[in-house]
Amino acid sequence: MKLQTTIPLKKQPYNLIDYHSKLLLFGSCFVENMGVKLEYFKFQNLQNPFGILFQPLAIENLITNAINKKVYTEEDVFYFNEQWYSFETHSKFSSFSKEDLLHHLNEQIKATNKHIKAASHIIITLGTAWVYRQIETDTIVANCHKVPQKKFLKELLSIEAISESLQSIIALIKSVNDTATVIVTVSPVRHLKDGFVENTRSKAHLISAIHSLFSSRTMSKGLYYFPSYEIMMDELRDYRFYAEDMIHPSQTAISYIWERFQEVWMSNEASKTMEEVDAIQKGFQHKPFHPNSEAHKLFLQKLSDRKVKLQSHFSHISF
Repeated sequence: MKLQTTIPLKKQPYNLIDYHSKLLLFGSCFVENMGVKLEYFKFQNLQNPFGILFQPLAIENLITNAINKKVYTEEDVFYFNEQWYSFETHSKFSSFSKEDLLHHLNEQIKATNKHIKAASHIIITLGTAWVYRQIETDTIVANCHKVPQKKFLKELLSIEAISESLQSIIALIKSVNDTATVIVTVSPVRHLKDGFVENTRSKAHLISAIHSLFSSRTMSKGLYYFPSYEIMMDELRDYRFYAEDMIHPSQTAISYIWERFQEVWMSNEASKTMEEVDAIQKGFQHKPFHPNSEAHKLFLQKLSDRKVKLQSHFSHISF
């Protein structure tokens, strides 16, 4: 008896991720979930250099500014509730010091520019098609930072607007790195604060816009879709796969989607290395009953030898 529908996925024949790959991730909080896995398994990666960005225009803006090497000045930040903010970043980038915030923004722009040019794989996870337009400046912001709602207009991006933004993102990336593989996915996180029907409309707009790109030979070259959202909705169709808030995927769901991603995008050699990294990580987390025993000292020596051997093959790995 089969009690689950399974989305058929095939191993990618080309451009697989290995331990020489350099990954760059942009997007919703699901990027953070996948980023934790990449960090644990010691892949080379940079994730969300401006923090979580939920909608495509915010991602496009960051990539545009990074490629153009924008220099942030005091005109790009504002003071609110005893903190300095930028409307282009997540709230975690707030600071008590205007100078510190500007320095951090400019350093992150430099890092993003460097990583876009060097990336072998760029993963973009879209969370929502809902955006907020600041009335005073008539600009769409990445984050409202709890500034009063009356200062913004809430809008649903059209399929065409999202598609145009994605086209711009891909063109920008290709203008400085024409060998990068771009993987687009839709976050399985439910944005229920927008409303149940509104969340469905939002996800539908994102999915339709993404798939419209595959009709263009120019745009679809080096572009791939990974069905994170569909796996959550169809393979994990049960509330036991959600966290306590019933909105975010649980750790079990995150691990499951990660394993499905690994099936498709990780090379066989990378998977073998991941097993070794996992074994070393668990070894370091082990809490012995007798830390001064000869047996534990021998265990630590063997663990150290395995670490050194792995690092001799991949110098970027550190524990």
